[in-house]
Amino acid sequence: MNNLKNSEKKMDDIVRFSKEAGFVYQSSEIYGGLAGVYDFGPVGVELLKNIKDFWWRETVKKKKNYYGLDSGMFKHPKVWDSSGHTSGFSDPMAECKNCNTRIRVDKELEKIGISADEKMSEEEINILFDENKDKIKCSKCGGSDFTKAKAFNLLVKSNLGDFTSKESTPVYLPGEACQGIYLNFKNVVDSIHPKIPFGLAQINKAFRNEISPRNFLFRTREFEQADTQFFVKPNENKDAYEKIKKERWQWYLDLGISEENLKWSQHENLVFYASDAWDIEYNFPTFGYDEIEGVHDRTDYDLSQHTKFSGVDLSYNDNGEKFIPWILETSMGLGRVFLAVLSEAYDKEILEDGSERTVLRFNSEIAPVKIAILPLMKKDGLAEKADEVFNLVAGDYNSIYDDTGKIGKRYRRQDEIGTPFCVTVDYDTLEDNTVTVRERDSMKQERIKIEDLKKYFEEKN
Repeated sequence: MNNLKNSEKKMDDIVRFSKEAGFVYQSSEIYGGLAGVYDFGPVGVELLKNIKDFWWRETVKKKKNYYGLDSGMFKHPKVWDSSGHTSGFSDPMAECKNCNTRIRVDKELEKIGISADEKMSEEEINILFDENKDKIKCSKCGGSDFTKAKAFNLLVKSNLGDFTSKESTPVYLPGEACQGIYLNFKNVVDSIHPKIPFGLAQINKAFRNEISPRNFLFRTREFEQADTQFFVKPNENKDAYEKIKKERWQWYLDLGISEENLKWSQHENLVFYASDAWDIEYNFPTFGYDEIEGVHDRTDYDLSQHTKFSGVDLSYNDNGEKFIPWILETSMGLGRVFLAVLSEAYDKEILEDGSERTVLRFNSEIAPVKIAILPLMKKDGLAEKADEVFNLVAGDYNSIYDDTGKIGKRYRRQDEIGTPFCVTVDYDTLEDNTVTVRERDSMKQERIKIEDLKKYFEEKN
């Protein structure tokens, strides 16, 4: 149980801590950084991998009718015409006339309580913008003199294939990861013959030319998505949709997110092809509730569009009954979930001696390091014995070996990265082959025989 509630935590503290503890670094920092792009450090990459593995196990491995994919990032240019990204994947942008800082108009309007629907035209957005422009301030110079809002397409162009002719069709980096699933629907059906209903799952990169990346990992220009697309018969979507919603909610609880920091938010203004759409939102420190996963009932739109644009029939044949399947989608931003997990786990507490410790209370299943092996001293055979213990457990659990500094400081270092257990090799170990195991949250210690360590950790995890 955390001592700090999210309302008492500050995102600036978490951002600073994430760098100091080796979770997340600003990309290209030695050159001044690149806005909206981040690198995961030695501890962060382990946490991210564990979140992915946890998702994959629960979403694919434990289900009879879900299958995995890993599609290439580059896709035929027509894919993005079919999906609507080349024509409609845009944000309203305006520029400060004084300092040329760009703003995303709909988000600036939201900050002052004005709802700007994503389906609004440029004209409709500009009416709202003009009416409220004096209430919006440039974040850099504080001015309120902006250009009119214009649609800014978020797709990132590439020069794949060295397209130099003006007539060449540009190739884009993926604006979303899910298109690779739709493109491979027929391949999967023809090769492994799944019985409908069935799902396809994928973790892949996406790129967006964000006007104003913000809130650390929450809105970035390069990120990963974990998506599932569940294919059902037409109009057989409702029960499956409700089941998927329950499963996704439970996944976050199992991940270690407290229910009090989660909520559902239904889309009020659905896009034309959607039957229903809900977001799971997390209560982030400082900036509050925002989306970490979307659960969408997309009807037959996606496969119908790709049938139309490609000329290839993407119907499913079920014992002579031919139809375009409807799709139930879940789409999770891994950077956002990573930030939610880090925010949830981050805690500070005052100990009995008056000192303060920072501790990350991760679910032990996703903790970046599971066990720390700490020789009390580097001499008198303790280091060699600690090596034996490390080799015993490292094959089964991600472990770390730390022999630098006083034992108390080493405990604190492990608390700060969320290591559930510390194993101390001391002089008694040389006499009776036992070690001290310290538990992160309670800080309680007990002596365990080295030969019983594997069984001990199996029971604790």
